[in-house]
Amino acid sequence: MSLSAESAPVIQRLVVLGAVGDLAIRHLLPALAHLLSRGELPPDFSVGGAGRERMTTRDYRLLVASRLATHASLVEPAARDALVNCLDYVHADFEKEPDLREALGRGSVVAYLALPPSVYPAALLALKSSHIAAGSRIVVEKPFGEDLRSGRELNRLLHAVVAESDVFRVDHFLYHQAVQDLLALRFSSPVFEPLWTGKHIERVDITWEETASVGGRVDFYDRTGALRDMVQSHLLQLLALVAMEPPAAFDERCVRDEKVEVLRHVRSLTPSEVATTTIRGRYTAGNVEGRSVQGYLEEPGVDLSRATETFASLRLAVDLPRWRQVPFILRTGKALGRPRRRIAVHFREGRGLALPSGPAVLSLDMIPDRITLRMQAAGPDGLPEVKPLLLDSARPDQLLPPSARMLRDVLVGDPTLTVRDDEAEQCWRIVDSVLATWRTGVPDLQDYPAGSEGPHRPARLSSSDRSIPGTSRPA
Repeated sequence: MSLSAESAPVIQRLVVLGAVGDLAIRHLLPALAHLLSRGELPPDFSVGGAGRERMTTRDYRLLVASRLATHASLVEPAARDALVNCLDYVHADFEKEPDLREALGRGSVVAYLALPPSVYPAALLALKSSHIAAGSRIVVEKPFGEDLRSGRELNRLLHAVVAESDVFRVDHFLYHQAVQDLLALRFSSPVFEPLWTGKHIERVDITWEETASVGGRVDFYDRTGALRDMVQSHLLQLLALVAMEPPAAFDERCVRDEKVEVLRHVRSLTPSEVATTTIRGRYTAGNVEGRSVQGYLEEPGVDLSRATETFASLRLAVDLPRWRQVPFILRTGKALGRPRRRIAVHFREGRGLALPSGPAVLSLDMIPDRITLRMQAAGPDGLPEVKPLLLDSARPDQLLPPSARMLRDVLVGDPTLTVRDDEAEQCWRIVDSVLATWRTGVPDLQDYPAGSEGPHRPARLSSSDRSIPGTSRPA
C-alpha cells in the first residue's frame, strides 16, 4: 500500500502490450498472481495480452501457466490457475499500428506498455486510433525517452491519448519496502527528521551495483548505458525522496511537488565539473562469484562506436539550505564483485544521534529490504568498534514483490509513487549535462575487470572529499 489512495475507480481489465516479453512473463503476470492469491484483485478481473507472436489464447495460457510455475512458485497453484483462466490474447504488430479494439474491450482499462521504449510511439498511436475508453490509464516503464528532447516528445504523445493524471510512469525501485521505511523514518519518527540536515549529515551514498553482466539485454543496453538506464530514473528518484522537504500531505500532488522541487535544485554539471566529479567505466573479462564473465566488448551485438558505459558514478549537489555542502554520490555498475543496493546516510562525527562518540551510518538496503544503523560504540575490551543495529527486519514471506505493489496502486489509481511529467524532464536536465560532456570523451572511459570493485576512483572523487560541484556559485 502506498502513502495514500485517492477515490479513483478500480479498473477491472489490464491490457499488456508486449505480453510475451520478459517484463510481462517474469514480472507482471507473477505480480498479478501474488495479488490474486491475497484477494487484492477486483472481481471479474481479466488480462488481455497483445504481442507480435502469433498464438491463440489457449497457446498463451499454456505458456503463462508453465512460466508462472517458475516465476511465481511461492503462489499457491489454485491462484496461478485462476489467473491463467482470466487471460486472453490477440496478435498485434506495433510496427504496423495494429487495431487493438478487441484487446481493449468496451470499458476503461489499464494499458501497460511492456515494450522496448523505441516502440512506445507506435503503441500510443495504436491506442489512440483504437479509441481507448475515457478514464483508462497508461503505464510506461523507464527510460522515459533517451534525453530531454525525446522525453518531452514522449510526454506530448502520452497527453494526446490520456490526461497526465492517467499516466503512470512507474519505477519499481520506489516500491521496495526500504523506500516506504525511509519515508516512515523521516516523517513519522521524532528521532531522525530533526537530524536530516547538512548540519548533521556529511554525505549520502545511493548505490545500485550488480554482479550480473549485461547478458541478453545487449540490444537495449548498448543504446542506453548505465547513466540512462539507472541514474536518470532510479537513482535520481531515490535522491529526491531522501532530500525532499516534508510534504503538506501524503498524497500524490504534495509528495510529487516536493520531489520536483528537489530535482529543480540539483545543479547541472559544467563540462569541467563532469571531468572531475563523474566516473564512467566498462567491464572487461573477469571472474564474478566463481564464474567466468566475458568482457562487454565481446558481447555479440555491441557497437564499438557507441562507447557505452556499464558503470557510472556522479557527485551531485542539491542547492537547498537543508543540503548545503552535502554531496550526493550516485553509483551504479554491472559485473561487479558484490551486489550493493543501498541508500547510506553518513552522519557527521560527534553530532546528531545521541549515541557513543563516532560517526553513524544509516543504511537502507533494498535487497533484502532492511534498515541498519551502524555506529561506533565500546567493545568488550573497552576499545571502540563499529556495531550494526538492525532497526527493522524484513519478513519476505509476508511482503509483496515491488512489482505487485506497483500494479495494485495502478489498478486503484494511486500515482503517489509514480513519476510525473515534470519530474521526468528534470531528471533528463540533470543527466543531459553529463551525457553532453561524455560524448566528447571526457572523462576517459575506464576499463575494470569483471568481479572487481569497479573503475579506479581518483583521490579527488573519494567520499571523504567535501568539495561539492557548484557550491561556490550563488544559488
